[in-house]
Amino acid sequence: MVFSFHVYRKSAPNGKVSVYVGRRDYTDHLTHVDPINGMVWLDRDYVRERRVFAQVVMTYRYGREEDEVMGLTFAKELIIASAQVYPPAPAPAPLTSLQVRLQKKLGTNAFPFHLEMPKNAPASVTLQPGKDETGRPCGVHWELRVYVGDSTEEQPHRRSCVRLLIRRLQYAPAKQGRQPVASCAKEFLLSPGKLHLQQLYHPSLTLPLAPPQIYYHEEGVGIGVGVTNNSNKQVKRVKVSVVQLCDVSLGPSGQIRNTVASIETQEGCPIVPGATLTKTFSLKPKLEYNRDKRGVAIEGRLKSEETCLASSTLFTSLDQRQQFGIVVSYVARVKLILGTLGGELVAEVPFTLMNPPTEEAPTQAGGRMAHREQDLEESTRLVIEECRRMSVSDQFDTQKSVESQKSVDSLDAGPGSVFGPLTEPTAKPNGAVGKEEKAKKKE
Repeated sequence: MVFSFHVYRKSAPNGKVSVYVGRRDYTDHLTHVDPINGMVWLDRDYVRERRVFAQVVMTYRYGREEDEVMGLTFAKELIIASAQVYPPAPAPAPLTSLQVRLQKKLGTNAFPFHLEMPKNAPASVTLQPGKDETGRPCGVHWELRVYVGDSTEEQPHRRSCVRLLIRRLQYAPAKQGRQPVASCAKEFLLSPGKLHLQQLYHPSLTLPLAPPQIYYHEEGVGIGVGVTNNSNKQVKRVKVSVVQLCDVSLGPSGQIRNTVASIETQEGCPIVPGATLTKTFSLKPKLEYNRDKRGVAIEGRLKSEETCLASSTLFTSLDQRQQFGIVVSYVARVKLILGTLGGELVAEVPFTLMNPPTEEAPTQAGGRMAHREQDLEESTRLVIEECRRMSVSDQFDTQKSVESQKSVDSLDAGPGSVFGPLTEPTAKPNGAVGKEEKAKKKE
């Protein structure tokens, strides 16, 4: 059986420099980060006595691009790692099997490079822009930059520079955490007794063996609610929601709260004095229900592929929180509504929402299991995939228009659905509108 392995290639606008990498997603394991190994093909007659450098650049955008005037920018660009590709170092790092295969395929004008990303750095996160906003979205973006120049401090020329978008991702840890529980009570000024509320997590209905604190994307979050009414008030409704919290520390600091899934029910209500209620709710926080919400954090995109809500940010120490720029977390919120005079009782419990561990989510290439770039065999067929030259803004605008159309067609409008369909008036061509107005004037 012959396996295929996809290799990504991107060339400079003048075609004199090309970059080859085995993948564009790199995992942050907290203890270490996957290294970036690849090959650079160059035209020696064009480079001559100059040098070729490879860099990993992180861009943190905290403001809209259309508001940048008179040289004012709302973005910070940091060079995280840098290495000289040509002329090669006297003692280069050992080559991976993928680099050996590419060197044989590309010839003597191909040179390897090896880059290491630091541990304490943010993952790829994008804040979803509004419908009327244009330009590059806010968030944290990573790219691999290879250019021809005389020094690392030189500004790269656009024609001889290769900029390849990459992603830095985090996956759910294999070790479980402690199960969080919230318990609160409400007293009333002129009424005896208390209203007690207890909230905890249950295993997912679709994934019953999941840890009680960690849930995966596209899976249901099981929320258990226990109410004991020892007061003389009545609970009229129960509302359960999943809230995404985005703490922004760089630039204009603040917190963005977005409800990504919710349900409100009167089943079992009213809860009269002396009664109890025990009920389990299952909510699915998914991106397709929140495509039109501004400020929702999503994972970074490559080309026009589907993505999901941003995963919870993991770090080894709370002191590193300020270094991440955007910290994403999730809480389950339970609200008991007692009416106009009774007020409400709210409890929140945090949980972790992430992608499954890497062992459970292997990479697919061409419909088959992809080999790791360190373990390639001679029989493995290399498939070169050309990466188009597309800016972040163009890529995001194209994907946003496609996704908005998909969300209108795919949302369920049946009974019991939490989110209804998105309906928009049908737009008529300018010519059709003009004909209708002329006909009305003649009448």
